[in-house]
Amino acid sequence: MAVKSGLSVVIVGGLHADARKAAVERLLADVADSVVLHHDLSTAAAGTVVRTIRDATGIVDAGEAPLVNDCACCALREDLVPELIRIQDAGGTRMAVVELWDSVEPKAVAEVVTAGGLQVTGVITAVDPALVLPYLGNGDDLAEGGLAAAATDQRTVADTFARQLEYAPVLAVADSPEADDEDRELLAQLHPTARQVPIGAPAVSADDDLTVPAPRRPLTPLAQAALAGFDVESAAAAQHPACALLPAEADAHGVSTLVWHRRRPFHPERLYEALEDITCAAARSRGRFWLADKPDVLLHWDAAGGALCVESAGPWLASLPDAAWDMVPPVRRAAAALDWHPEHGDCCQHLVFTSPGLDRDGLAQLLESCLLTDAEYAAGRDAWKQLPPAFDTLLEV
Repeated sequence: MAVKSGLSVVIVGGLHADARKAAVERLLADVADSVVLHHDLSTAAAGTVVRTIRDATGIVDAGEAPLVNDCACCALREDLVPELIRIQDAGGTRMAVVELWDSVEPKAVAEVVTAGGLQVTGVITAVDPALVLPYLGNGDDLAEGGLAAAATDQRTVADTFARQLEYAPVLAVADSPEADDEDRELLAQLHPTARQVPIGAPAVSADDDLTVPAPRRPLTPLAQAALAGFDVESAAAAQHPACALLPAEADAHGVSTLVWHRRRPFHPERLYEALEDITCAAARSRGRFWLADKPDVLLHWDAAGGALCVESAGPWLASLPDAAWDMVPPVRRAAAALDWHPEHGDCCQHLVFTSPGLDRDGLAQLLESCLLTDAEYAAGRDAWKQLPPAFDTLLEV
């Protein structure tokens, strides 16, 4: 679908509600001719989602969208693009800030808006550094806190916050007096490629003059980031387990990131028995891994808040016939080429663990103990496939 011009759409989300609201208000004040579109999913119990549109003077429009299949988030997706197109067609609006409700994740919304022919120029997650570790360690279901986006929503606070944080290329950071160096370091290590922008950072200009009309004033760093541009396909690739931009090794201010990379598959039973200890060893861990009894399957590791999600991400490239490679996105082929092994291709363990007080040596030893032994490895793939399928329950095989 062709992209319409004339309206910049900026998505601002995050479970840290005070930081999110502060970032939205800053954008509304900084960018002339802008509006904020918000769908309040807390009204879902009444069967509708309440929509509001406001500018710098206050609410200019309000309405309701009925639930779709008893799903508030589905109602948001159905209603969002028509409302944005209506705002665009009315003219006079330079930027529409889509303020996401607490637990709504930006990835799905960015993809819906782009598929609707609109231009997403920025995706921002607002964070309070002092709350990063408490939220990352919160294994409660969203439903327990009234934050579920649908009756079937089984997400937790921790995994939702982690995805919100890691998808956005820009983090709007609140000025939190409670935050210390460890909090800020944890945020930096969790998403080292993100552009961190203080919510209150002023425009950098020696000629700032508030008597100058707003449209001609220099933009603040947050507004610049909101209008800088955003690529939905690249953002999705950066989260895919086969080519994710995972954090690098780091150790500072009491926070460590361990990157564990090996070329030998895990023994399914030994790994399964160690899952709890591995999962609880770090506040956040993710990556891809290789099981001996499923040697052709790329498996996704995603853990936060003491809970682990394991999913199949399809075959390793090394398991595909050459003719199928043309069907694989170029970014994945490039990622595999950078990490190609002459014997195993892209099959490997690539797991990253980030946490304050991380026992790097103990965790590395535990992971090593779960790999195939020399004798098991030498037995070959046919023998590996006969090992007990300990992960079939987790993978719902």
